[in-house]
Formats: sequence, structure tokens, C-alpha cells
Amino acid sequence: MNRAMDVYLDDEVTKVGVLRHAASGNRESSSFEYDRAWLARAGRFMIDPALPLVGGAQFPAKGTSARASVFFGCFADSEPDGWGKVVINRDRAKRRRDAADRGEPVDGRPVDGLDYLLAVDDVSRLGALRLRDGAGVFQRVSEPSRRGTPPLVTLADLLRASRAVETNTETAADLRYLLGRGTSLDGMRPKASVFDEDGTLCIGKFPSVRDERAVTKGEVLALRLAAAAGIEAAQARIVHANDTPVALVRRFDRIGERRLMYASARTLMGVTDDDDHTYTEMADTMRTTALAFAKDARELWKRMVLNILITNVDDHLNNHGFLHVGNGHWRLAPAFDVNPFPDKARLLKTWIHEDSGPDASVDEALRAAGRFSLKAKDAKEALGEVEDAVARWREIAREPGVGMTATEAEQFSEAFEHPERKAAQKARATVSRAAAPPPPVPPAEAEPAPASGPGPR
Repeated sequence: MNRAMDVYLDDEVTKVGVLRHAASGNRESSSFEYDRAWLARAGRFMIDPALPLVGGAQFPAKGTSARASVFFGCFADSEPDGWGKVVINRDRAKRRRDAADRGEPVDGRPVDGLDYLLAVDDVSRLGALRLRDGAGVFQRVSEPSRRGTPPLVTLADLLRASRAVETNTETAADLRYLLGRGTSLDGMRPKASVFDEDGTLCIGKFPSVRDERAVTKGEVLALRLAAAAGIEAAQARIVHANDTPVALVRRFDRIGERRLMYASARTLMGVTDDDDHTYTEMADTMRTTALAFAKDARELWKRMVLNILITNVDDHLNNHGFLHVGNGHWRLAPAFDVNPFPDKARLLKTWIHEDSGPDASVDEALRAAGRFSLKAKDAKEALGEVEDAVARWREIAREPGVGMTATEAEQFSEAFEHPERKAAQKARATVSRAAAPPPPVPPAEAEPAPASGPGPR
């Protein structure tokens, strides 16, 4: 089965090229070809570092990772995540059963990569790339009978449908309601795209029926701690649906109706495997792609330290991203999917540097500071900014918009109170001592007057 999709950038005018997909049983392949008009355009840029600005079909390298996509990274970044694929697969299975019950022919074709890619609603697709079929229809445009991305007031219905999927009690109506509303920001947790009251596109993240702590409040707390540390982070708050706390996270790849080009760190670094990768490797990539390397490198280093101090151990490359700022340059996207894990060992998914291993170590972060163009003093000052924010975690947890109870906060305490916090406090103290003025020098004692008379003969 061969299919082709025209690829557009943001609007319905700027065609970038053609995405082609072929499937035969469980074997799949894809290619991308830039449009001639795009290659001649003054503002053209590579939509993926693996896609140089040349004519003709280009084929992605075959990934060795279990999560490797059949597509180039710029398209894989907008695929549905694990939760979205659960909804798609359940919907396909239920449709097949219903067709069999009616005695109708059953579509036995397995769900392929393009099926997943096209199942994401056009309105909420991550980034600026849009897919249009030969009939000129952007996939998936909202059906006339329903809104593809619903308003905030529908959170209770979305929560109910998500709970039904988690407990294997979903109906066809539940699946139709959820289908296309998933997000490609990584994870298996239930979520849906919604519009906030002011029309801003957001992700609503729901508690799981398996949660043993206030996970949604924990994520909002982590993002607010990041902001308090001077880190650019996605705006988030807790809203309630039937008294259930839902994390509402504003999408950072939109400015009004304008879509911003997005690339995950995995895509920008050209990673197709699940080998161990590092923050220093990410910084090295940024040296050739960043418009303002020193600024972004300091920001990345602070995010790494924040992950250590709040025990965010889900910091894999898909949870770091970049936004295109023109002429092939990228900047760090706001921090997102930052979560404290009080029940996990402090082992980072993305290592600090090649020799550090996965240990979340403040000392190793300081040792690697030079790779981020930070001098030792500057690194300790940045560390202090993060530690100052994390030290306020109980206070910020109680703020409106997070709303943790004392009991809920206590369940997170081990994520914030641990030896690496003490290491951070000790390291920053050396800056304070170095910056303190030296003690005053006591006045010299008066020397005795020389003896009168002639000296020795």
C-alpha cells in the first residue's frame, strides 16, 4: 500500500514537500522530497538536520531503537504518544468487532506508521508541519459534527472517557470522543488537547486510576519551580473536573494561530537509537544550531541541575525540545514534562557527560560546566538560582494553581529532600565565601625609634 501526503508549513500556502509511505504486511518504508518552490524560497531551511536542502527523494536512516519511527524525526515528533496509540488501537479493534458482528467485511490490515501519524488532529499536531492528502484535506480536520479539539468545559467528559479506556470499559462513543485529541508529547499517561478559556491550545493531563500520589499537581509544581529558578518553562495550572485535579499545560509551539516549527532533542541530534546520550552531547549540537549558544547552554545546564534536585528521572531526549527561530537556527523550547519522582532512584535518562554514568550528581554537573561555556563561579551562581527555587517547594506547592495539601506535599518530600540538595547548598556556599570581602587588616604596631648617637664602629 503506497500513500503520499503533501507537507505544508504552518499555513495552507507554503508547501515544503511530499511525504511518501509504503507498507507491505509488517514492512514499512518512507521517504521525503522537498518541493522545488521550497528549495528556491529565500527563507528555506532544513526541516530536519537529516534532510539537506537538495532535490529528489531522501530516505531516513533505519533506527535501531525500540521507539524508532519509520519517518524522519521531524515527522516522528508529531506522532501520537503511547497513550494516543492505545486509543487508536482500541478504536480499530472495536470497529473490526462491530463489522464482524454485522456480517460486514473486516479490515484486517495492521495499523501502520502513517495511520498513527494521520490520526493526530490537524489543529493540535505538534509543531508547524501539516499533512494534506491528494483531495486537499488536512489530516485530521475536525469532522463537521464535532470539534476535533474541544473547549476547556469538556474536561469532565474527556476525563470520563479516559478513565473508561484505562479500566477497559470504554464504549465506541468514548473512543470516538478521544480519537484525534491525543498529543505527541511523550508518555503513556491519559491526556487530551483542549482550548483554554481564552482560546489558547493546551494539554489536559489527567490522573491515572493507578496513581498513588497527586501526580498532576506534582508536574505543575515542578514547572513552577523551574520558572522560579529563572528557567523558561511551559505555563501550567491545576483545574478541576468533577473535583479531580487536571494539569492544564499551555502549548508553547503556538503564538495565537501561528504554528512554530518544533524539533525534539532526539531529532536535532540525529539520534535513532536507545543508547546512552548526554547533556554535553546536546550542548555540542547546540553549538552549531543555536542562535544564542551561551544563553541556551546556561539554560540547559540549569535544567539539568533542576532535574537532579527535584528527582526528575524521565529526562530522555524526547522530553527536551527546540523551536526554529529562522535561517536554520534553533533555540531551546520551554521546559515541559518535568516531574518529581519520590519513589525512584536518582538516575538520569540523559547522562550528564560521557563518563558520569546515569547518577544524578551535582558534583558531576559542576565538573561538566565548562562544556556549557560556564566558568566555575558562573555555574555555582546558576546552581544557587535553582537551589533557591527548590528550597521553596513546600511554599510553592500550596500556591493557588497547584493547591497541594500538606499530606500530598509530604508524599513528594523524598524527591526534594535528599543528599544532592545538601551538595548543592555546600557548593553554592563556596561562592558566598569567595564573594565576601576579606577581613580588615589590623593596623601595624609602631616601630621603636632608632637609638641616638653614633652607630657601632
